[in-house]
Amino acid sequence: MGLTVERPATRGRLAGLDGLRGLAALFVVLHHCWLLTWPGFPVNDSPGWTKWLLYGHFAVVVFIVLSGFSLAVSPARSGWRLGSVRTFFQRRAWRILPPYWAALLFSLVIAWAVIPQPGQQPPTGQSALIYGLLLQDVFGSPSPNGAMWSIAVEAQLYLVFPLMLLVLRRWGAALMLGAVTLIVVAVGALAPAVPAVELLMRLTPQFAALFAIGAVCAGVLRTPEESGRAAWHWYAAAAAAPVLLLVVAAGPVWVVGNFFWVDLAIGPAAGLLLAGVASGRPVWLVRLLDTRPVRRLGSFSYSLYLIHAPLVVMINRLVVAPRTPPGMPTFLLTLALAVPACIAAAWLFASVFELPFQRHRSWKGLREAVRARVR
Repeated sequence: MGLTVERPATRGRLAGLDGLRGLAALFVVLHHCWLLTWPGFPVNDSPGWTKWLLYGHFAVVVFIVLSGFSLAVSPARSGWRLGSVRTFFQRRAWRILPPYWAALLFSLVIAWAVIPQPGQQPPTGQSALIYGLLLQDVFGSPSPNGAMWSIAVEAQLYLVFPLMLLVLRRWGAALMLGAVTLIVVAVGALAPAVPAVELLMRLTPQFAALFAIGAVCAGVLRTPEESGRAAWHWYAAAAAAPVLLLVVAAGPVWVVGNFFWVDLAIGPAAGLLLAGVASGRPVWLVRLLDTRPVRRLGSFSYSLYLIHAPLVVMINRLVVAPRTPPGMPTFLLTLALAVPACIAAAWLFASVFELPFQRHRSWKGLREAVRARVR
């Protein structure tokens, strides 16, 4: 039996979730530092102790499950009612689009004026339009930022979230999750044989099931007293163990070639871990995730995710690689320079383009806050 972290009576921030966002974003930064040092993904000759950094994709899996969980927290506490769908879409757009568009402009300027993303041609005007409309997973074009592919997927999941909640409220969590998973598995099974279905794989359809898992796991907050007694973190460990063994045994080439199925296998473990953290268990992990530095990192994790890729490329290609022996020296120096630079730049970026839009829910409120600050 483990202790639980005492929760305040208010329905405010859940301890630990911001920390998870921050660590996931930081892992993606480390992953890109690693990729630029040892090319040839997923085949490479990096030292064995660094090979876990190959799997930055799984941090995005955690982001998607966490997104579904976070968006479902308030509805779960209110009988799975979302309220106004229009208001939901407006708030989501207000939350993600200003920093996204600013980061897109930042990435385009670097790609055009300094250095494009590795393996990519300089982006075109068409790239700017496609990425600006969040259609990069539908139409191919030179990428200005290697991390932005997932933002389109998440934005599209927002569109179906109200429907997910409607099904969940009327027919239950099992039916909603089962229906979404069945559709996703059917797409994955038919894609190799049916060209029309294979086109859907561009949309990363497994993320819909992961998103639904996160939403369903937020149901632990409907009965916090009862859920707080469940050992969700041990269930998460039991769900993660066979997937971890598979990843180690199969090797990176097979795992990367089968991300669709491996992502689906990871989803339940990620959802159960979030259920545990939201219930305050395990205590040591929740306390670690809620320490001030980790929590603070999580507060601007979206900005860190959005702008780090061009910065890492500039530092590695223009500063480190020309002056450092390849391999471990390049990797360590890239880490030493890129990680603090990305965190500092993301904090500054978030202070202008992300955090003000979190604190103020309208242009009117934002303008009044700016005027007050100027005065």
